[in-house]
Amino acid sequence: MLRWLFERDGRPVRRLGSAYRSAVYRPLLPSQVRLRRFTPVGFGRRGVDPDEVTEFLEQVAGDLARAYAELAGVREQNARIKTALRRWQSQQVPTAYELARR
Repeated sequence: MLRWLFERDGRPVRRLGSAYRSAVYRPLLPSQVRLRRFTPVGFGRRGVDPDEVTEFLEQVAGDLARAYAELAGVREQNARIKTALRRWQSQQVPTAYELARR
């Protein structure tokens, strides 16, 4: 039941909002998502192991959440830099004007 809390090697994994993360954890690569295959369930049942699929979906969701959070941070930083640049440029205009009048 708590299988999704641990990687296959038994080390704890940090889920979004949790305080635990293995030092060897690596985010998913797009190729890993594209090439992922799940174990078929036992005789008499059809489909794949639901626990395995749930574990994988949790990892994908966590990685996407972190990517979107990082993207939001980059956008915020970009806005701060643009604001600072505009402020600096507006301070330079009078100086350039003064130099041109001489």
